Amino acid sequence: MKKYLNLFDFKQKVDYKTEVLSGLTVALALIPEAVAFAFLAGLSPLTGLYAAFVLGIVTAVLGGRPGMISGATGAVAVVFASLSLSHGVEYVFATVILAGIIQVTAGLLRLGKFMRLVPHPVIFGFVNGLAIIIFMSQLDQFKDAAGNWLTGMPLLILLALVFLTMLIIWGLPKLTKAIPATLVAILVIFGVVTAFNIDTKTVGDMASIKGSFPPFHIPMVPLNLETLVLIFPYALIMAGVGLIESLLTLNIIDEITETRGRGNKEAVAQGIANMLSGVFSGMGGCAMLGQSLINISSGARARLSGIVAAVMLLVFIMFGSGLIEQLPMAALTGLMIMVAIGTFEWASLKVFNKMPKSDVFVMVMVTLVTVILHNLALAVIVGVIIAALVFAWDNAKRIRARKRFDENGVKYYEIYGPLFFGSVGVFNEKFDVLNDPEEVVIDFAESRVVDMSAIEALNKITERYLKVGKKVHLKHLSKDCQTLLKNAEKVIDVNILEDPKYKVVVDKV
Repeated sequence: MKKYLNLFDFKQKVDYKTEVLSGLTVALALIPEAVAFAFLAGLSPLTGLYAAFVLGIVTAVLGGRPGMISGATGAVAVVFASLSLSHGVEYVFATVILAGIIQVTAGLLRLGKFMRLVPHPVIFGFVNGLAIIIFMSQLDQFKDAAGNWLTGMPLLILLALVFLTMLIIWGLPKLTKAIPATLVAILVIFGVVTAFNIDTKTVGDMASIKGSFPPFHIPMVPLNLETLVLIFPYALIMAGVGLIESLLTLNIIDEITETRGRGNKEAVAQGIANMLSGVFSGMGGCAMLGQSLINISSGARARLSGIVAAVMLLVFIMFGSGLIEQLPMAALTGLMIMVAIGTFEWASLKVFNKMPKSDVFVMVMVTLVTVILHNLALAVIVGVIIAALVFAWDNAKRIRARKRFDENGVKYYEIYGPLFFGSVGVFNEKFDVLNDPEEVVIDFAESRVVDMSAIEALNKITERYLKVGKKVHLKHLSKDCQTLLKNAEKVIDVNILEDPKYKVVVDKV
């Protein structure tokens, strides 16, 4: 049963059954994650659940990527941990609102395009690190209340239930895709535990999820400069973390579905969602790769699944808490382990020997930073910086100068490769000022003057020739290079001698 659904600016075919069942599955998977992340931030479970509802419904309707799921996340929870402990939940709510304002501003300024600067090895490292984090976070289910590893029969029962869950999720799609395998796995494990009265950990053992509709609440904090100074750094970090994780998740879902989301629209939606989360008693959050992959792997491709997930989560909180608290954690653990396995880019391991060593280094570093610090935004920033430095180093070594003389005895230096801060050292070594003839031409037909370091290098090389009474001409500079030189005259004396034979700087052959 496929029909057309038109929500705002998206019009596409929607399989209503798949969307609803996928949304229901995601709602079940959101509960333990939201509760766990709220605990991580030092907040009550309901602040995580309320955040999951508000972010889920707002981004599903207004976001730039249909099928992507947002909610309370570990990356955001880590940001709030110290603030919650030292100043309390009211300051957390205020910070979430301010972070939302920053995200909306970023979206309106169309800063989402800067995600193009994230290299593929960084995305590989981010995804692999996140997969490892998701897997490691499930290990706590194999411990008792005192933090000791389970042994004996309790461990065997848990392992059997987790393995059965994984087997259903892996095997059912090979037989039929009429019903999401993840939902079937959860229901089967719930039925087995109930029928045989198996004693195993449930959602209710973590915390009660019973609550009401998210209460409207203006943060009770002093509206003064001191409060702004306190919360602004946290808000800025949260906004950055949320946008990086959301836009990377958007790109990954784009690749899986072979469609294209809208990064700037998603940034605005994330900001609006966090602003509303802050005034509806939520801890804030961003896109969730694990839950998004559950949704996409279940067949969802439209906004309806995200709306259903958010609405069903609220229904569980308000009316179905008693039933949901009986769900075995083994089923959700098996589900998240399968998400971790599906999230990991196994192809990245196969191309280790084929990728440049610098790309492998970047990928491994991003993975390690992600796993060790549990800070996805920092990991991506570190990866981009390393990739940029490697790129600069590689290009610095590629600058070349082919030398020749014309029939008049003029020496030509034909430059190849970009002239920028990283290559000026090699550039300066190319010239033999003392032994060169009276007239020298530096030809930039195959090069570009990129930055002020390059301008300074040109200034110095012309000074060296002037000191020994020789003329130097610059040829074939591109228009942007000419603009740089013209602007530089205000701060640097660019020594370029004109000559009737050459239209200096703008000479064309």
